[in-house]
Amino acid sequence: MISKNGVKKLCEKAKEASRGLALLDSGAKDKALISMGKAILANSSYIINENKKDLETAKRIGLSDALIDRLTLNGPRIISMANSLISIAKLKDPVGEIVEKIRRPNGLLIKKVRVPIGVILIIYESRPNVTSDCIGLCLKSGNAVILRGGSEAVNSNIAIFNILQAQARKHAMPEGAISIIKDTGRWVVDELLMQSGIIDLVIPRGGESLIKDVTEKSRIPVIKHYKGVCHTYVDEGADIKMAKAICLNAKVQRPGVCNAMETLLVNRKIAKRFLPSMIKLFKDAGVEIRASKEVRRIVPGIKLATEEDWYTEYLDLILSVNIVKDADEAIKHIMKYGSYHSDAIVTNNKRNAEKFLKEVDSACVYVNASTRFTDGGVFGKGAEMGISTDKIHARGPMGIEELTSYKYVIYGRGQIRK
Repeated sequence: MISKNGVKKLCEKAKEASRGLALLDSGAKDKALISMGKAILANSSYIINENKKDLETAKRIGLSDALIDRLTLNGPRIISMANSLISIAKLKDPVGEIVEKIRRPNGLLIKKVRVPIGVILIIYESRPNVTSDCIGLCLKSGNAVILRGGSEAVNSNIAIFNILQAQARKHAMPEGAISIIKDTGRWVVDELLMQSGIIDLVIPRGGESLIKDVTEKSRIPVIKHYKGVCHTYVDEGADIKMAKAICLNAKVQRPGVCNAMETLLVNRKIAKRFLPSMIKLFKDAGVEIRASKEVRRIVPGIKLATEEDWYTEYLDLILSVNIVKDADEAIKHIMKYGSYHSDAIVTNNKRNAEKFLKEVDSACVYVNASTRFTDGGVFGKGAEMGISTDKIHARGPMGIEELTSYKYVIYGRGQIRK
């Protein structure tokens, strides 16, 4: 258990550490990150054993299969965690990068320079790999990080943190550079969100209720990693074989993640040709279909979708299906019911593709590809803090550049303003 005073002291220690981190050279940070990656691999058995405790609890309390999948750590996923830390180490250090250089007529030289944000609080649920990804990204970008994971992954999160903290100390990272709150009481989050002036940014990752709660209570700026009501629109000009492969992948490959498809939209002109075989593929994969009346006339015996379904992020093997007149109607549906996360069109019609890209105002918009690609690692960022659905400061997969701000550095030769 931690006290209110203990929370404040932990935050103040992180603030002090952030000043030292901002001054570290790239080599020191990279060596620490590579050691962290190797330590994750070396301690994989310990991590898996601690993860089993969380999985046993998850099954006992009846979490869905998709949520249990998000929680599960195994050999390949631990290798992925380790590789992610090593990949982050290999990225170019953003701190100190000159974004812009301006020479004024009066001789002043003005440089816009990237700097760390400071202290970042991550409040997250379910996925224990977030622990290592966030530590890696924050260290590389020169930020101190405070982690507060959910009770469902507490053993896994603490195990990963302990391994990485040992490496941080071994490489003389400032004490307090990485911190974890082990107390899973809800009051702790409320207390953390009061630490304005000490914590510089809050990033919540989890369900809709968590993000709303954090946004409403926080006295600190929040970047929202909101729900992923992702759509795939199969246009009249789609390659049917390609469309089936993309749609199946987008829904089934990992249904419990935010970039999985939640709604399929199909052009009316190809609906009778496309939907019967597509829905059979979904059903064979264990997907429950919730569809409009028009879809049900083509494929009888499936559940009728409610208005609420179109807004829902299922994070499970459930899919909403609707028929639309054309690309305009698909875009209208997406902008009404979507969450500005990731949306795709499958088409060989260049005009419709460009229209979709221009008019769908989501963080990631695809042509002829699965929404499952929305991911910091896949985008070449090493890892991600999450997928921001905000428009200010950061949008889409947040990597190390999105964890920096900037300041102006001005060089003069005695100039005074008249």
